[in-house]
Amino acid sequence: MTSSDKPDNAADAPGTPAGHTGVAAMDWTAASADPQYRAAVVDLLGALAYGELAAFERLAEDAKLAPTLADKAELAKMASAEFHHFERLRDRLAGIGEEPTRAMEPFVAAYEGFHKQTAPSDWLEGLVKAYVGDSIASDFYREVAVRLDSDTRALVLTVLDDTGHGGFAVEKVRAAIDADPRVGGRLALWARRLMGEALSQSQRVVADRDALSTMLVGGVADGFDLAEVGRMFSRITEAHTKRMAALGLAA
Repeated sequence: MTSSDKPDNAADAPGTPAGHTGVAAMDWTAASADPQYRAAVVDLLGALAYGELAAFERLAEDAKLAPTLADKAELAKMASAEFHHFERLRDRLAGIGEEPTRAMEPFVAAYEGFHKQTAPSDWLEGLVKAYVGDSIASDFYREVAVRLDSDTRALVLTVLDDTGHGGFAVEKVRAAIDADPRVGGRLALWARRLMGEALSQSQRVVADRDALSTMLVGGVADGFDLAEVGRMFSRITEAHTKRMAALGLAA
C-alpha cells in the first residue's frame, strides 16, 4: 500500500493538534474501553496490515522489471522493510486479541481493485506508483494517526516510516527524463491518474467500514468535522504536488 515516503515538511502535518486531548491523550488500555473506538482501530490496523503485505508483494514483482542487479537488490531490500512493517501490524493485532487475517479480509477487495486499475506497464511506472500513489494513502493514515491513542499512534507512524523508496525513485525517474524528456509527459499523466485512484480508494475504504467512518467524522476519538476533512485533502494534494516536483514532473 505504501512506499512510506513523505515530503520534508510532512512529518508534522498542519492539522496535527498542538497538544493531545481526549482519546489522543490516552494509552490503548484506556481508549479501547470504548468498543466503537476499538473496532475502528482494528479496522485501521487491518487496512494498514494488508496494505503493507501488498506493498511487499508489489516491490518483489517490480524487482523483476529492474534493469540492473543493483536495482533488483535495492527493491528487494525495500520489500523486506515492508514485510517487517506487516509483521509488526500482524503481531499488534494478535496482541490485542484480534485474528489478523480476519482484520485484513474486509480490505482485500478495495486494495486489489486499486492495484488492478493501476497496474504499471514498465519499471518507471512502477517506481512512480510506489512513490506517488502509495504515498497519498500514507498521508491519509498520518492525518488519522494524530487522533489515535498514544500506543496505536506510535505504531502507525512507525510503519509509515520511509523505506528509502523515495530517494531511489527520484534518482531513477529524473535520470530517465534527462535521457529522454518525452518520458516526463507520460509519467506525469500516469501520476495524475494515480492521484485520482488513490483518493477514491481511501474514500471507499472508509465508507465501507462504519467504525472507521464514525471515527473520522467525530463520533469516536477526536474526529474531523467537514471543514477539517476539506483541509486534510488540501494538505494531501499539496504533498502530492511536492512529490511530483521532486520527480521532475508537472502536477
